[in-house]
Amino acid sequence: MAKQRDDRDVNVAIVASEFNYDVTLLMLERAKEEIAFLGARLGPVVRTPGVFDLPLAAQALCRRPDVDAVVAIGAVIEGETDHDQIVMGQAARKLADLAVEHGKPIGLGVSGPGETRLQAQDRIENAANAVRAVVKMVRRLREIAAA
Repeated sequence: MAKQRDDRDVNVAIVASEFNYDVTLLMLERAKEEIAFLGARLGPVVRTPGVFDLPLAAQALCRRPDVDAVVAIGAVIEGETDHDQIVMGQAARKLADLAVEHGKPIGLGVSGPGETRLQAQDRIENAANAVRAVVKMVRRLREIAAA
C-alpha cells in the first residue's frame, strides 16, 4: 500500500497577474501566507502581464512534475466596455480546462469581472480561498488514487 502523503508534500505554484498590481501584489502575499499556514510548500511563482495570460503560464507550471497544484491570482476591474467580462470568462474557462487536462487542481483566485477597484481590494482574501481549495483537492485526489 502506498504511503499517504500529507499537506507538507503539497507543492503549490502561483501564477499572478501584474495588471492592477496594487491589488494583485497583496493577493500574492496573502496566498503565500496561506500556503505557509497550511504547511504546504511554495513552488514557483510566475508573474504574467494580465489575467488573460494566466492560462499559458499555468499550463507550463502544470507540466512540471514538482508542482501538485497551481493558484491563479488576478483582479479584473470593470472598465467602460465589456472587455472585463471577456477576459475573465475566457481565462477562467481555460484554467478549468487545464486542471482537467493535467489532473492538477488550479485555484481561481481571480476576482471580477464587473468589480470596482475598492471591491477588488475587499476581495484580496480570494487568494487564500484558492490556496485552501487546491490543497484540499490535492488531498482528495490522493485519497481517490489510494482507494
